[in-house]
Amino acid sequence: MRAFVEVRRGAYHDSVTLMRVSRRVGELDGVAGAMAAMATGLNLEMLGRMGFEVPEAAGPADLVVAIRAEEGALGAARAALDGLLRESRTDTGAAGPDAAAPARTTGAAARRAGARAGGGTGASVALVSVPGPHAFPEAMDALEAGLNVMVFSDNVPLEQEIALKDAAARLGLIVMGPDCGTALVGGAGLGFANAVRPGPVGLVAASGTGAQQVACLLDAADAGVSHVLGVGGRDLSLEVSGRSALAALAALDADPATELVMVVAKPPAPQVADLIREAARRLDTPVEFAFVGAGDDLTRATERALRRLGRTPPAWAAGHAEHAPLPGPGTVRGLFAGGTLCAEAAAVLRAELGGDLAAGGHSLTDYGDDAYTRGRAHPMIDPTLRLAAIEERAGTPDPGVLLIDVVLGYGADPDPGGPLSGLLRAVLRANPNLRAVVSLCGTRRDPQGFDRHMAGLLDAGASVFLSNAQAARFAAKLAKGPHG
Repeated sequence: MRAFVEVRRGAYHDSVTLMRVSRRVGELDGVAGAMAAMATGLNLEMLGRMGFEVPEAAGPADLVVAIRAEEGALGAARAALDGLLRESRTDTGAAGPDAAAPARTTGAAARRAGARAGGGTGASVALVSVPGPHAFPEAMDALEAGLNVMVFSDNVPLEQEIALKDAAARLGLIVMGPDCGTALVGGAGLGFANAVRPGPVGLVAASGTGAQQVACLLDAADAGVSHVLGVGGRDLSLEVSGRSALAALAALDADPATELVMVVAKPPAPQVADLIREAARRLDTPVEFAFVGAGDDLTRATERALRRLGRTPPAWAAGHAEHAPLPGPGTVRGLFAGGTLCAEAAAVLRAELGGDLAAGGHSLTDYGDDAYTRGRAHPMIDPTLRLAAIEERAGTPDPGVLLIDVVLGYGADPDPGGPLSGLLRAVLRANPNLRAVVSLCGTRRDPQGFDRHMAGLLDAGASVFLSNAQAARFAAKLAKGPHG
């Protein structure tokens, strides 16, 4: 085997493109490993774990490519990688003498699409997904063109978020985000969104996967949603003070299809929680709050919402693998793609296992946190870091429980359960002191196939829950051991 590592100065490509290029090159005959990534600290660490020599003089603005292949395959692999990167630069859609030149600014694209604020026809929402430091001018350009804006980008400075939301308020528009992973407007999913049936519940969400969990539970209860308006994870902070949440509450209150509003978030700053609750009391539409933690969880909040609509909550679907109890008390290792799902699981585990999880050897990691996504695709797209963590935990002989979320839907990995199921099958057979519990967030209309994922994970030896909170409670029960 030969290894090739090269740093390309200032050669930026987005993380999703690089992930796909890495996968395609890694699948070539004779290739044992491949990685193309921006040279962030996390990516360089991953490069070292893969056994490559880590270049010293490389920074986040540089592209690093690495290939390990058989002698006769290395040249073809390098050529394939270069070709795939060129395709990503030149693939701009249809071309020809009659094709219009692509718009060079967000404002120009908005004007071409017939943007409007208020009534009328044409575009109404712009989706901004560029590196965080560059998101502000694009989002402001869209607002000035009359568009509501969803800022998918993370790592946007706080002062820029506030400036965008103040500008939106002056223009009668809404900024969803920054770091808004999920929205559903008029049946159209933006970012990570599930195929959810239309229904009477509107969501105001400072949490992407929290919104997905609630929407999927509502779908399973045959209720559905009218709209999901994401506001970004910092919107309910003291600094931002719910600027977008207040606008979203007003918009859903004015929507005739929305009979009940749910506010989904991690616990907000107390002053902001009071502000949002006071605004909710002034609405004509009833509001149910789903603030994760402090004795509440998303499943219980969804059940309260269903009862307020006069519906009986169902018994949420779950499947249990056949396995013996752990030989003794074990530790829970939570490996999450969804930040709110991780926070919810932590709150449940604290209630079930004791307040100081770290003191008990338990740990939970949110791989969607900004620290893990600089220069990398979100873990709902690229599971590499989480799969590596599962392998690492599997090598420890102490009794333990892996607690994992799998999130289906548009925008996510086309087969998140495939590699995970294969890995779990191997590690659970190799380590008799290990158990796996999975919360499967999705609907039966999601493109990945809900039933196929449920069956594959069960066959691998995992217990699978539709409710993330129920999954965490079951993981805690397993961790207590046979006499817990």
